[in-house]
Amino acid sequence: MKNRILFILSFVVLSAFIFAPRVFAQNSSRSSAVLADARNVSLSDNRVKILREFLESYNSPIAQNAEEFVRYADFYNLDWRFVAAISGVESTFGHQIPYSSYNAWGWGIYGNNVIYFSSWEDGIQTISKGLRERYMNQRGATNVYEIGRTYAASPTWAVRVEYFMNRISDFSILNPKDSLSISL
Repeated sequence: MKNRILFILSFVVLSAFIFAPRVFAQNSSRSSAVLADARNVSLSDNRVKILREFLESYNSPIAQNAEEFVRYADFYNLDWRFVAAISGVESTFGHQIPYSSYNAWGWGIYGNNVIYFSSWEDGIQTISKGLRERYMNQRGATNVYEIGRTYAASPTWAVRVEYFMNRISDFSILNPKDSLSISL
């Protein structure tokens, strides 16, 4: 009975999140208290657990960076699934990248031109910042489709990113032990 209640609560909370009308929050102004909180994302944050386990299910080399995905998403006011989902489209979650580039996002990769990051965290931070500043703040993009128009040449890029964002959400529903911590 307790597991059923947890599953139902998880489903209700995630359904509200999944079917929210906007993928991204639009307010990019932050107080110093909120910035401090974003820097201190806890390993016990359910989003970190869900994302880590989701990435581990793909045997992803970036699975251990789930905390950074969530931290920088909070810091730059992005959906916590977004940057990880882009890595799914661009590199099968970090498996297919230019050698030693730590670039799982196709960021600045054109033919032989490759942008190299010093670590996965450096890549996550750079991509998160770039999405917020270059695509959302400067160009006014408010969703994955508007970003996709200039981020990628493929007309199906946004659909595929959204697919992985939904897979991350579905993963938490299919694995309810990690979705909510609640005592009854």
